[in-house]
Amino acid sequence: RKTTGSNPVQGVKKYINMRPYKKIKMEPISIKQAMDKGKGKVQIRGWIYRERGSSKLKFVVLRDSTDIIQCVIKKDKVGDKLFKIADKLQIEASITLTGTIKEDKRAPTGYEVETDSFEVIGMSDKFPISKDQSREFLDDHRHLWLRSRKMTAMLKIRSTVFAAIHDYFKQQGYYEYHSPIFQAVQCEGGSTLFKVDYFKQKNVFLSQSWQLYAEPAIFSLEKIYTIAPSFRAEKSKTSRHLTEYWHAEMEEAWATFDDIITHGEELLKHIIKKVLKERKSELEILGRDPKTLEPTLKKKFPKMTYTEALKLLDKKCGMKVKWGKDLRTIEEDKLSELYDLPIIITHYPKQVKAFYMKEAPDDKKTVHGVDFIAPEHYGEIIGGSERESDLEALKKRLEEMGEKPDEYEFYLDTRKYGSIPHGGFGMGVERIIAWICKLDSIKDSIPFP
Repeated sequence: RKTTGSNPVQGVKKYINMRPYKKIKMEPISIKQAMDKGKGKVQIRGWIYRERGSSKLKFVVLRDSTDIIQCVIKKDKVGDKLFKIADKLQIEASITLTGTIKEDKRAPTGYEVETDSFEVIGMSDKFPISKDQSREFLDDHRHLWLRSRKMTAMLKIRSTVFAAIHDYFKQQGYYEYHSPIFQAVQCEGGSTLFKVDYFKQKNVFLSQSWQLYAEPAIFSLEKIYTIAPSFRAEKSKTSRHLTEYWHAEMEEAWATFDDIITHGEELLKHIIKKVLKERKSELEILGRDPKTLEPTLKKKFPKMTYTEALKLLDKKCGMKVKWGKDLRTIEEDKLSELYDLPIIITHYPKQVKAFYMKEAPDDKKTVHGVDFIAPEHYGEIIGGSERESDLEALKKRLEEMGEKPDEYEFYLDTRKYGSIPHGGFGMGVERIIAWICKLDSIKDSIPFP
């Protein structure tokens, strides 16, 4: 544009000043981003976590998915009309708020926003959850309890655990593979099967494990893993059982028993490393000291056979267990008290383990089966084995357990055509989360138990 006057710069300034002024709209940022900024004008949005006030001043603690922050609403700052609205705000109302953030050590998270204005997005009336609610009440209102800081912290850690599992197996060259949820054969025991009405078929169940449908795929992909729901019809209402849980499972062609054990230990270390790196603040909210998880990273997992575990129980805990009985919760808990990291127990009696586990060559009474027991009374977190690769041995074990080999024809076919040594394990993801978060009940490690 051609400018007027003897000074071109003055002409440009005059032109700019003549243009209509357009106010720049402030974009909302997260509470964490606002605190990282530390000072200046911010716009944040979220839900009211706490509120209190007087006739001239109102304190609102606002929360979003990233954190909480204290906001002060002054009557003489926002005006009578807006302050009357502020005075009616209750817990869990959703608002967008604009103001100036500054550091304040007296505030819950060290920062405070002095409010210029706010807009109510959604009102809330008498939120039913308050302090000191019973376990039953919180379970009945689970859809609302998910908003609590503790549940939010758990859910973030849960997401990180799932990501770590995917990371580990992808880094190891595994393919993600999925098996059916409706299954016609049992894998872990008939007493815990969920039978379902599947058209006219008599025997169809919800999946206990992907394993019988995963093993056929190793002859194609060789190294596979999954994270999927599994179902157990266990009537025991305990702090460590879920009827529907998420199962991380792996299966590998050519794997030895030692390979399977190594993967289990390295996976757990990888999970703990990622959680400690990314979720220390969430552990703090849950009251979990991150230092209690560090031995899992720094030390080699103690390893013993089932027989050695019985001797240890007798010597250290004064518990005599007859050889051949499976380890119950009480025995696992006692063993876990002796260590500050997971322990590995191998070579269980054949009679207490699944039909597909390979007999130990040097002791036919035991199998190449392994359990990882978490510290602090969190029980078995990984169960795995080298699989039986011999067709006739598999048939014999099925018959010994009262099963009909004909019903496992598709599975037995995998041993007819190029059978190979292989193995795998399953990990209960909620048990890992419960241990990491130090939860009183496994039911608080999943959104809807």
